[in-house]
Amino acid sequence: QVQLVESGGGLVQAGGSLRLSCAASGRTFSGYAIGWFRQAPGKEREFVAVLTGTGLMTYYADSVKGRFTISGNNAKNTVYLQMNSLKPEDTAVYYCAAKLGNWDTEVRRYDVWGQGTQVTVSS
Repeated sequence: QVQLVESGGGLVQAGGSLRLSCAASGRTFSGYAIGWFRQAPGKEREFVAVLTGTGLMTYYADSVKGRFTISGNNAKNTVYLQMNSLKPEDTAVYYCAAKLGNWDTEVRRYDVWGQGTQVTVSS
């Protein structure tokens, strides 16, 4: 099955930007819905964005809509999360995850997870 590795996290000031990458190995992620989730200290893991298995549709949490963009590069077998206008409340460990079939916003629906990458936004 597919394995996922995130990268691109770091420390950024409020209003800044970061681009996270989720590289898939083991098999192509074609046919998988790829989601980004995040978990802040003391909070539950929450949905951020998803790219459907066809790569044709995206869906975002209200908290990031208009600021974050999810996209995929099939040739590189990589999904990206471009994060603009970052806020301190975006500080979290960001995870990408994969599931076969239809996209979903629920953590428990995803079968494969990366190790996470830390994003810290200073005020």
